[in-house]
Amino acid sequence: MAFLQLAALADDGGTIGVKKAAANPGFAPVEWQIIQLARRDGLDSLRAPDLWDRVKGWIFGRRSNPRLANIRLESLRRLAVDAWHRGYAVRPSYLKAFLKAGFNEGQLETLLASISAQRRFRASRSR
Repeated sequence: MAFLQLAALADDGGTIGVKKAAANPGFAPVEWQIIQLARRDGLDSLRAPDLWDRVKGWIFGRRSNPRLANIRLESLRRLAVDAWHRGYAVRPSYLKAFLKAGFNEGQLETLLASISAQRRFRASRSR
């Protein structure tokens, strides 16, 4: 369903600023590592810490911050976290940030298909 909305989100009528020549659907090893590590992050890691988070940190101790300093890799992590929890129904804002960070639609399809397959495998093993 998210793929159907990509054309509507694009400012340029559907190409979403992706050049056809840059259709490499793969990821670098560090990017695959980030995708796998995003499996452990909760949806709460996608929002900015608020007062309640600071109070919990003061009482129970600080939690490590999963956010990445590299904007490109952080956009990958955010989309991967959302995909691990929501499947193909990722938020459009994370899709736009992912594509704006220099990733392409082939990589988007690879990411979502890989996470979906691993979610199905994990669900079948837990039965």
